[in-house]
Amino acid sequence: MGAETQDAQGATDEYGIPIIPDPADAASRKRQAIIDAALAEFLAEGYSAASMDAITRGSGVSKATIYKHFGSKERLFLAVIGGVLPKTYADLEPSNSTIAEAPDLRAALVRLTTDWRDLLRPDIMSLRRLVIGEIDRFPQLGQLWYRVSYDMNNGPLVEAFTELHARGTLDAPDPKLAVQQLVAVTVGVPQLVRTFSPDAVIEDAELTRVISSGVDLFLARYAPA
Repeated sequence: MGAETQDAQGATDEYGIPIIPDPADAASRKRQAIIDAALAEFLAEGYSAASMDAITRGSGVSKATIYKHFGSKERLFLAVIGGVLPKTYADLEPSNSTIAEAPDLRAALVRLTTDWRDLLRPDIMSLRRLVIGEIDRFPQLGQLWYRVSYDMNNGPLVEAFTELHARGTLDAPDPKLAVQQLVAVTVGVPQLVRTFSPDAVIEDAELTRVISSGVDLFLARYAPA
């Protein structure tokens, strides 16, 4: 992802996320055990309160081996969280690339924004809260989150809205703003609720109602006159 740079502790990518070389098979299993244990500990405790001793116990790997693979707690945090973010979004399989060809735009938008309910998954929301909580210490994770989510979702949808505007199917001269508003009126509020109230229950029927109403509001603004 972009050009590599070199800092005092090793190579990092354009966001400042450590680049950890792939080790041999035996070492790879140890590294994965470290990543799994570290992710669980960071999600549960945050960065500051996370214990390297707990990660050591959880991984079954010595502390010396952890430092050999990752160098420091800071690099471990960046590598683990920076590594899991793109994989999490890749699992969502966005369908926005088909919007421009859809015979029924409203149905396609409802289908697409309904798929966005996956953004409310507990694992994604836990990551979101962790990154928000550590944004002052690790702004590069916020930058990575924005870029990954844009590349996987918003970017292709901006392209689709640009094409629909050119055809006259939508009156959206600012397609980037239109995408932002579509997100806001569909999953935006449920996502905000779940970010700050993890135990909040959002029933499927209510989410469906919010999404359908949001799409109708969006089309009321952007349907051509």
